Amino acid sequence: MRSDQAADINFSQYQTFAFVSELATDRAGYTTLITQHFKDAISTELTARGYRYDETAPQLLVNFNSNVANRSETRSIPSTHYHYGYYHYRRGIVYGGFPIYNTEVSTVHYKVGTVNIDLVDVAKRQLVWEGIAEGSLTQRDLEQPRQAAARTVALIFEKFPAQR
Repeated sequence: MRSDQAADINFSQYQTFAFVSELATDRAGYTTLITQHFKDAISTELTARGYRYDETAPQLLVNFNSNVANRSETRSIPSTHYHYGYYHYRRGIVYGGFPIYNTEVSTVHYKVGTVNIDLVDVAKRQLVWEGIAEGSLTQRDLEQPRQAAARTVALIFEKFPAQR
């Protein structure tokens, strides 16, 4: 998790928020379920911090994006075993054997999710805060996207600046 904010921004000057009209997760022209999960989680976090949802005159606009990508990682582990040849029955007594070196290679496939949350000052039309999370997704995350979105958003907002 990481975040960044514009310099000299006092977040206590903001009281209201709304979501941009075309969220980055709604590329097909309609609101997706994942969009609704993230909107609910972000609204919960901002409301808990004293902000109020106001669709008509928001001071902050919220946008977010999520992306899931397939990744692969190739791992190689050097290994050694000893070969004793015909006289294997004498190993340890007379013959020490000779090493055979090889490398075991395996490929691991996994999914990585990235979530960005942007807060934009409406009056200045300026990004004032960005929170980012990236990590491997478990099968449970993929099967329970509402809970995964809520958990991820909560972790991102742990980096949200305290109001002065």
